[in-house]
Amino acid sequence: MECYSKITAQSSVTLPSNWLILRAKRNWSSMKHSVTCLMTVILCSMPSNAIADKISYYTFPSIDGGEIDTSHWKGKPYLVVNTASLCGYTKQLEGLQQLYDEYSEQGFEILAVPSNDFNQELGSDNEVKEFCELNYATDMPMSITLHVRGRDAHPFFKEVQATTNFTPKWNFNKILIGSEGQVVDTWGAPVRPMSQKLQRVIQEQLSY
Repeated sequence: MECYSKITAQSSVTLPSNWLILRAKRNWSSMKHSVTCLMTVILCSMPSNAIADKISYYTFPSIDGGEIDTSHWKGKPYLVVNTASLCGYTKQLEGLQQLYDEYSEQGFEILAVPSNDFNQELGSDNEVKEFCELNYATDMPMSITLHVRGRDAHPFFKEVQATTNFTPKWNFNKILIGSEGQVVDTWGAPVRPMSQKLQRVIQEQLSY
């Protein structure tokens, strides 16, 4: 009986302590779940461009003569791509033209910016224009050959770099400017123009 009494006494002290610990763990787990759910709701309700800064409008010398003024595209999404005629990704010019044909009537624009920053562009703008038109039937807006990185980069690329820390690391890097003038997303050369990933973001911008 004495032994039984001792065990009972110990149990009467230990059990409530274990129960409180278990209860505290359950409450903490429930609280973490609630916080996670709340954060998910907040993040999902934020627009995808909520943290992006707006980019200034710029003019680019056109390969056809005159200027391309991006302020004329205010309220429209547009894709800026640094291109090259002698690159392993040059066939993406075909995809860019397809993308332009697919969405231009909905208000989407593309600006191709030939660049020799990676030593893979032809020697003159006339050669670039002829190459693109003959091989890929391009009629999307295209600038003359420009620098896209470094101290001589066109001001557009300098501002994108200052705002997002993105600089083209190779030819056919892609910068999507949203309908509100913000940098929506950037992609490297491996992302094809007609990829679902890229088209999905363009469609979202066109729906605003």
